[in-house]
Order: sequence, then structure tokens, then C-alpha cells
Amino acid sequence: MPAEIRAADQRVSHFRQILMWPLQLMPLPADAPIDSHSQLLEAASPDNPWHELVDEFSGDPGQFHERHYSEFVTFLPYVQRFLYGEGGGQKAIARYGESPIRIFRRHDVAKVRMTFKEGDEALNFEIVHLDLYFFYDIDVVILVVEICADNLELRQVQDTLYRFGRAYPPYWDDDGSGGHCLKRCEWLAADGQLLSASDYEKRSKYLSFVSRFRAPCISSHWEFLLRPLVLHHSDAKGLVRYRQIEYHRMPLLAYLAMDDPRTLSRGDFARLVLVTGPGKHGSLPYSDQHLEGFESRYCIDRFWHPQADDPGTRLLSCGHAFVMVGSAHDDYFTGLETGLLGQFRHQFFLLALIPHFHKAALLMLSDRLVTALNRLEIGNAESVKQFKRAIREILEVFLRFSHRYWFHEISDQAQARALFSMTRDHLGTENLYTELREEIQDMSQYLDSDSLRRQANTVVRLTVVTTAGLVATITTGFLGINLIDAAQDGLIDRILFFALVAIPSVLLTGFAVVKSKPLSDFLEALSDERLSHRDKLAALLPVWRKKRPPDAG
Repeated sequence: MPAEIRAADQRVSHFRQILMWPLQLMPLPADAPIDSHSQLLEAASPDNPWHELVDEFSGDPGQFHERHYSEFVTFLPYVQRFLYGEGGGQKAIARYGESPIRIFRRHDVAKVRMTFKEGDEALNFEIVHLDLYFFYDIDVVILVVEICADNLELRQVQDTLYRFGRAYPPYWDDDGSGGHCLKRCEWLAADGQLLSASDYEKRSKYLSFVSRFRAPCISSHWEFLLRPLVLHHSDAKGLVRYRQIEYHRMPLLAYLAMDDPRTLSRGDFARLVLVTGPGKHGSLPYSDQHLEGFESRYCIDRFWHPQADDPGTRLLSCGHAFVMVGSAHDDYFTGLETGLLGQFRHQFFLLALIPHFHKAALLMLSDRLVTALNRLEIGNAESVKQFKRAIREILEVFLRFSHRYWFHEISDQAQARALFSMTRDHLGTENLYTELREEIQDMSQYLDSDSLRRQANTVVRLTVVTTAGLVATITTGFLGINLIDAAQDGLIDRILFFALVAIPSVLLTGFAVVKSKPLSDFLEALSDERLSHRDKLAALLPVWRKKRPPDAG
């Protein structure tokens, strides 16, 4: 059978897609009634659809499933403590054993209906999970959306991967619809009620928003999912505010259980992992030169045997997307409990979540560093103090991030280790971490050197004052001689003598402080044996010379 016919008949028996949308949370006001962003979602109000998810480790040990155990043992011990916390055997002290991750889930959205541009027929996808991931001490939240559907055409899967995870349109087509976006995206309740719909076609809304706020506008259906969190650059009122931190395309994971994955061509695999949308079977989405070394750069073919009767599983990653392709007739590949489908939803999801969280956290810290620099006014003492305080806070957060969240290796399992390494390389998190660390260290060194300069200046001034006081002390106290014997005089006379001595002493000390800089220059010149007596005397003149203000012209 020709390859073109096989591709037309090829269908995806089961499809899953997991979107991960990292967002930056803005710092809470000093007078905010909550201490952390996640506390906003703890309130059991009717308007709040989010509820904290209790992890499997906190429930009945008899209900702990094997898939949870397999997920747990995939990771190294320090990653296990990050993901799941520790404790249970002994009482943790002051929340020490808790995981720094808090997950909130909503259940009111049951389906998503997508209408594509190629036709008016809509596709319905089941909503498996809608979660918000918060991280302790890091102003980042990640929205996770998991959807699934059965018996789809490969073209429909490619179109879904390409168009679904779009926060806003980059441009508009001639018909007024958003470029690269779905024609319409709708969130549906379990009874089919429409909860929210996209508004990609409202060009004037996006144009006016950018003109007004200098920031992109988010489509209405994504805004709906994130409430009560509100967009920072907007008129919406809300305590916890977020803003875009990366590209408008959301990172994703995709699972394809196909009748015969061997019918996929090299171009089909490239379109899937590079998320370029559907195309003619057998054609490449990019040139041969661009896709040179495609297999080594994007594919993990440890268990991929396209020439065998059982082709196995192929894993692909470009950083932005992770794709798992296998046979729908393989029970292990489709196993939800201990098979690869279960691993895709748990282990592989976390293997992708961690590097994307790393990148989002580093970008957030970099943004805070730039914000602190933009607010700095060198001539304003209060601005300088606030700048120093902000830089020290960023340094503290970065140090805690490095020791609590930053990992070079997260698993000893060969496939998990290879996938994590490949994702990190494509995302460039290692270079981003090194660059940010150097920037923060440079800023910290600047603050340290500035503090040392100020301390040195203070020491110089104190030295001048001490020198002046030393002369007066030796002069008046030479050999313990009292120039004025007023011990037997009356109280008023003694107070008068005290004032006559104290007032000139205070004036002399104040004069020494005010003129400490030129006096220190004079003392330095006086100690320089290379200068003549005239030069040394000339160095004393600036002490008495009044500083002229700069010309206004």
C-alpha cells in the first residue's frame, strides 16, 4: 500500500496532551492580608473554583497505588524530597518535611470544544486535570491542562498540538481570525453548559491593550481558567496578579497510541515534536539542512524498532514539546496503571515540569533584577537604599533556589536521565543559570565594594577628627597640668568655664568633620616626603577655600 494511502488511513487510537503554562506572579503588597500567593485559593468562597489537592502520600496507605510508587522511585532522593517532601515516620519540625509544591485543582470544567479553521466541525476533548502549581518562595505559578480524546486523524492531532496552547494571537488572517490559533475554543461544564469561549478574533481588543499597557493581552478563555488570579497589566481588580514570562505558545507533552506508528515518516515525526502543524505526508516542515542530525538532536530511540513487528516506543523532545509515540496494540504502552501511559502522566510529566519550572524561575529572577536596576536613581539616597535591599532579597531568593530547586541530575534511570538532559539542553537552562548567577554576583560585589568605600571614607573622616582631638588633648592635658584651677569656685563659675571650653571644642570638632576630606588630603600631603614645603602648604588652602557651585549655564 502506498505511503500516502497509509497516512490517510492512519488514526490515533488514543491521544493525550498536557499543557504547561509558566507565569510570573507579582510580589504581594506589604499590607496584603495573605503571606503567600497560594493562600488566596485556600478560601472556600463560592467564587473560587480551586481547591488544594491532597497528595497520595497523605491518604490511607492502603490506597497507595503502584503507579505512585513507580513515580516516586524514578527520582533521586533529593528530588524526591523536593517533589513529595519527607516525614511520616517521625513528626516534622516547623513544616520542614513538607514539599515546597502546592497543587490546586478545579473540577467545574469537564470538556473543551475546539473548532479549527479548516472546517466548522468541532472536536470535543475530555478535561482530565486542571491544576495550578505553586512553589514555595518562588513567584512562579504553572497552569497544567490535561486533555484526551480517542480515534482521531493524525492531521487533527497535529492541528491540536499546533493551535490549542496559544495565549493570544501573534497576528490576524484575512478573515479576521487569530493567526495560528483555533477558530474557537470553548470550556464546557459536565452538562454541556458553555463556561467561557476564546476571543482571538477581537483584533481591536488586543491592539488597544498593547497600546495602553505595553503588554500582551490574554485570551478570555485563559483568563477565565486562572481566576481569581488576574492579569497584572489590566484594570481587573485582584490581589494576586500574574504576567507573561515566556513565549505565548505553551510548552506541552503529547501521547499518541497509533494503529501502526511505523507509517509515520521522518517529516511526520518532525512536525509532531517541533509542533509545526499538519502537512503533506512525507514532506519535511523545514529544509534538509535545518533538520540535519534530527534523530540525534530530538529523538530517544533506545526502545524504537521500526523494522520489527513490534516497533516499540519512540520519545522525542525539543524542549518546548515532549512527544511519546507507540502502538495502540501494545498493552504495556497503553497501560494506565503501570504501563507507559501511566508513566507519561506521572514520571514523564514531572521530567518536563522540572526544567520548565527552572527556566521560569530564572527568568523571574532576571526580571526582578532588571526591575530593581530600572528603579535605581543614583542621586536619591532613599532609592539607593531600596535598590540595595532589593538586590539582597534577590540574592537570598537565588541562593535558596539553588539549594532547594536546582538539579543537574534527577534520576539514575537511563531513559529518564537522557530525557531530562535533552530537555535542559534545548531550553538552555544551564547557560541561563550561569548568566544569572554571574549578574547577581557582579551586583553583590558592587554592593560590597560600595559598602567598603563608604566605610573607608568614614574611617578617613574619623582619623582627621581624632588627629584634631589628639592635638587639643595633649595641649590641655600635658603632664596633667590644670591651666585653670576652678575646683573650689562656685557652681556658676564652673559651668561658665565648662561652656567656654565645650563650645570651642564642639565647633572645632564640627569644623574637622565638615572639612575632613580636604584635611585628610592635607595630612596625606604632609606625610609625603617627595613634596616641597610650598606644595604641602598649598594642600592646606582647600581647607579654607569655599567650594563654588557649578555654573548654571
